[in-house]
Amino acid sequence: MSKHACWLGVVVAIVVVALLAVAPAIAAERRYAPDTDGWFATRHAIVERHDAIALLEANPDTDDGYKAPIITRARREIGRLQATLERPQWRYVTPCCYSRPPIRIR
Repeated sequence: MSKHACWLGVVVAIVVVALLAVAPAIAAERRYAPDTDGWFATRHAIVERHDAIALLEANPDTDDGYKAPIITRARREIGRLQATLERPQWRYVTPCCYSRPPIRIR
């Protein structure tokens, strides 16, 4: 066996060990990453539109005729994005306090 083949085997072994060490971290990152096509991305887009509106409204140097169509378009996009979101389905361990009968004080 030549020296070159021996070093090649060592390099391959190091690469395999490194991949086995990094694989769980990559899998965990992918598992806990937010759904980029779903709810998180939509909420992020809505927050970006709200921030843009707030910056335009807070800037007194910008002419109202310039920023009004931009704000109107951003609000329309916010409404469109909110319409695509599903209503949240909250799962509570305990029943809500509104489900019990009201207390009557005499």
